[in-house]
Amino acid sequence: MADEPHILLVDDERDIRDPLASYLSKNGLRVTKAEHAAAARQILSVHAIDLVLLDIMMPGEDGISLAGFIRATSATPVILLTAKAEEMDRILGLEIGADDYVTKPFSPRELLARIKAVLRRTAGGGAQAVHAPDAEGYAFGPWVLKVGERELVDVEGVAVPLSTGEFNLLQAFVTHPKRVLTRDQLLDLSQGRELAAFERSIDNHISRLRRKIEADPSDPKLIKTVWGGGYTLTADVRRI
Repeated sequence: MADEPHILLVDDERDIRDPLASYLSKNGLRVTKAEHAAAARQILSVHAIDLVLLDIMMPGEDGISLAGFIRATSATPVILLTAKAEEMDRILGLEIGADDYVTKPFSPRELLARIKAVLRRTAGGGAQAVHAPDAEGYAFGPWVLKVGERELVDVEGVAVPLSTGEFNLLQAFVTHPKRVLTRDQLLDLSQGRELAAFERSIDNHISRLRRKIEADPSDPKLIKTVWGGGYTLTADVRRI
């Protein structure tokens, strides 16, 4: 369901990753799994994640490095999964900005309680991107999306009214230009829980959005449909 907290579980050990994901899913959480940091970075780039469960010791990029990346680019809370021998790494992770840690072997029930506690503490933080303070909007085609004012203006500075859902959806597109986004990804990226848990609501919002930004909504040039895939914003985007 769309209103379930979305958890990213990053652990290279399948014997831990799969049973834990199953347990959390049965207890009201939506879980996406990643077996290494590279997969986690890809998921984070296209999904709105409410919390990351992150193993410290992984082949390739380790959890400390990934935690640093997450903290530098978002407000998404992080819980570290650590072994008893990893005390210094655990301390470093907390210094970087991890929100909590659980030592292996752990009780899934205890971990679930920790997750709920962190989500309560960080309610509203989630996956908001950390933007440079002087970045006020996104220019694309003949339009500028002003983030602070939450409005869309044309080349003459005339504002076009957008609903909350339309603004959030357009912001998802301009922050992921020229990338095919599925309906589920758009629902996540737009924080579109008010769009309901039906993917066709995305189609309806995009149809209304096209009527506002396309020269010819019946032949859209900015937001194109990718059959079998989703939608993509074809325009070049410039941060302003």
